[in-house]
Amino acid sequence: MKSSEEMTVSGMSAGRSAMRMGPAELVQAAAMARRFYLEGKSKIQIAEEFGVSRFKVARVLETALERDLVRIEIRVPAELDAERSDALRARYGLRHAVVVESPADAEESPDPENLGEVAADLLGELVTEGDILGLAWGRSTIHMAAALDRLPPCTVVQLTGVYDAGTAERGSVEAVRRAAQVSGGDAHPIYAPMLLPDAATAAALRNQTGIARAFEYFDKVTVACVSIGSWEAGISTVHDMLSDEERGHYASLGVAAEMSAHLFDADGRRVGRDLGERCITVKADQLRRIPEVVAIAGGQRKAAAIDAVLRSGLVTSLVTDTSAADYLLMAGQTPRPAMNRADPDGA
Repeated sequence: MKSSEEMTVSGMSAGRSAMRMGPAELVQAAAMARRFYLEGKSKIQIAEEFGVSRFKVARVLETALERDLVRIEIRVPAELDAERSDALRARYGLRHAVVVESPADAEESPDPENLGEVAADLLGELVTEGDILGLAWGRSTIHMAAALDRLPPCTVVQLTGVYDAGTAERGSVEAVRRAAQVSGGDAHPIYAPMLLPDAATAAALRNQTGIARAFEYFDKVTVACVSIGSWEAGISTVHDMLSDEERGHYASLGVAAEMSAHLFDADGRRVGRDLGERCITVKADQLRRIPEVVAIAGGQRKAAAIDAVLRSGLVTSLVTDTSAADYLLMAGQTPRPAMNRADPDGA
C-alpha cells in the first residue's frame, strides 16, 4: 500500500541540455544530488562539504533536475491510481483517499473484493495499539475483514445489526471475530437484525445484555469502517429489507444513499430519521465524533451515493475504484471539506 520513491542519479550527460555543463560541473552536481536525494543530507551539510554556500547547492540541485541529471520516479503498486487518489482527497477534503483500478466487470459488480483487500491494508496503517475498531455491516467490510493479515492489538466492536440474523455467523459477526483474532483483542459482536418491525422491538433488543455491552463502546470507537449503499435493489441492504410502501415513502423524501441505516439526500442531508428508531445501529452523531471513519464503496452504480455520503461530513477517508472516482471528480459543485464535520442540516 505505501508508495515507494526511487531516485536515480547519474553523472553522465542525459541530453543536449546537460552538455552545456562542463565535466567538473557534472561531477559536482551528481555528487551533490546523491548526497541530497539518496543520502538524505541537508543543503547546509552539503555546502560545508563542498565549500560553497547553501544557495549555490540549491541552484545546483535545481539545475540537476532541469537538465535530467536527476530523475525522480514515484512508484505505487499497479492497481493503485495515485493521481486520482490525491485529486479525490483534495476535492472532498478527506484525510485519506485510495483509488484502485476497477475490474473489467465493474459496472455490474459494485464493491469488488479488491476494495476490501486494499482497505485491509489501510486499516493496518491507521489502527494503533489500544484503539477501538468499529465495523458496520456491509459486503465490503466483510471482504475487508477476510483480507486482514495484520492489525495492532485493539478491541473490535460491531456497529450495526446484520442483514439477516440467520446468516450472522457468515457476515458481520464473523468479520468482527476475524478482526479481533488478527489483532489479538476482544470482540463485541451483535447478534441481532439491523432493521426491526417497530421502534419498541428495537428498543427492547438494545437493552439486552450482549447488545447493550456493544453499544457501550460506540462512544469510545476511534476508527470505524463502513459501507455505502445506493437507494436501489441489491445495492442497499436497508432498501432490500423494507416493504414496497416504505421504499416509496423514503424515496419521496429524496433519499439517494444509505450508510449504516442512515439515509441521505443528494446534498448529504439526513432524511427519514424515523427509520433509525427501528434499527440496531450506531447513531449518526456518534459516527461524527469518531476520529477516523473509513468508507469502502465503489462502482458506477454507487458513485452518486458515495458523493452524497461524503457531503454529509460523516466520513473522513475513502477506499473506492476508478469507476466511481471518475464520477466523483466531476460531480456537481465542489463539496465542502469532509473534515468540516458539522451536520449539513445544522442539527
